[in-house]
Amino acid sequence: MTLLRELAEEAARCTRCDLYRRATATVFGEGPAGAGLMLVGETPGDVEDKQGKPFVGPAGRLLDRALHDSGINRQQAYLTNAVKHFKWEQSGKRRLHKPPNRTEIVACRSWLEAELVLVGPAVVVSLGAIAGSALAGPGFRVTDHRGKTEQIDVGSWHGLMVSTIHPSAVLRSRDRAARDEAYAGLVGDLRTAVAALAGC
Repeated sequence: MTLLRELAEEAARCTRCDLYRRATATVFGEGPAGAGLMLVGETPGDVEDKQGKPFVGPAGRLLDRALHDSGINRQQAYLTNAVKHFKWEQSGKRRLHKPPNRTEIVACRSWLEAELVLVGPAVVVSLGAIAGSALAGPGFRVTDHRGKTEQIDVGSWHGLMVSTIHPSAVLRSRDRAARDEAYAGLVGDLRTAVAALAGC
């Protein structure tokens, strides 16, 4: 059994915050140990919670397309979230995503730190504000850091971070033109991460 699998099994029993009480599953990261690139999202969504896998819902499908268009093979990258349980509120028959609070982000931070150490990526891509704050601290703002290649330290891991929007932000765009612009920006930021990885 690999160390990552052992870590995932340990995380499946996590009760460090109350999110586990309403979640179907702990959604741990997926990908190879030794991946040069790690992508960190915010939290699992409804589909991810039901399947127990990261980035398999609508935002994940859009991310798959963006990864392909930026020259990234998803099977060679490691994908995870800053928070491992789905936080939601009921709206009719639907479960709507709610952003985690700082306490919940901090409660999950040790899992993210352990993933970084065991995977050992040279470059991390933060997808959205919650991922960025989990990696770089509560003062993080996507608008200040987006598209930049920055040196960061997370626990005992040291490497490069490229920040961008979460793919769900593309899906929430108000119209086709805005969606196309947001998608092009996401692909451009991912290409920046590819270039950073090539330079390592």
